Amino acid sequence: MRNLNQFAELTTGVVYIHSAPVALCPHVEWALSSTLNARANLKWTAQEAEAGLQRATVDWTGPVGTAARLVVALREWSALRFEVTEDASEGVDGERYAYVPGLGLWRGSMSANGDVVLGEMQLRAMLDSQPDSVGLAGAVEAALGTAWDVALEAFRMGGAGAEVTWLTQRVG
Repeated sequence: MRNLNQFAELTTGVVYIHSAPVALCPHVEWALSSTLNARANLKWTAQEAEAGLQRATVDWTGPVGTAARLVVALREWSALRFEVTEDASEGVDGERYAYVPGLGLWRGSMSANGDVVLGEMQLRAMLDSQPDSVGLAGAVEAALGTAWDVALEAFRMGGAGAEVTWLTQRVG
């Protein structure tokens, strides 16, 4: 019989730096290296959506909860636009974080196919707190991270064809 309290120790994810001023690029690499305990030599490319900005993508492997630690490290610089994902693993939901200047940070639970998952209690709280369908629709859009997706879409497309770096966290 399988132990139902068993959780995965390692998972994978991706850090998308959608836009960073050139001066911040070395600081971003240092933050990722420090958090993952592995050297991050990112392949920076020009962000076509806005002149003077750079973009990079990093696939990572590390302990469950690494995405949250990466987000804490990257939030030091309010000029960044970024997303961090952590894949679902045994006993743990996946998650996606998005940060956009002016909007701040959004976090959502993710299904295996990448859909945002809203929990029963979250939906019940929305139903209880919204007096009409317009308010409920706004609450659902906020929970789905729609404003972040809209704000990031041009920057996601501006990175088509960029090279991806792979980092595996050193444990111990």
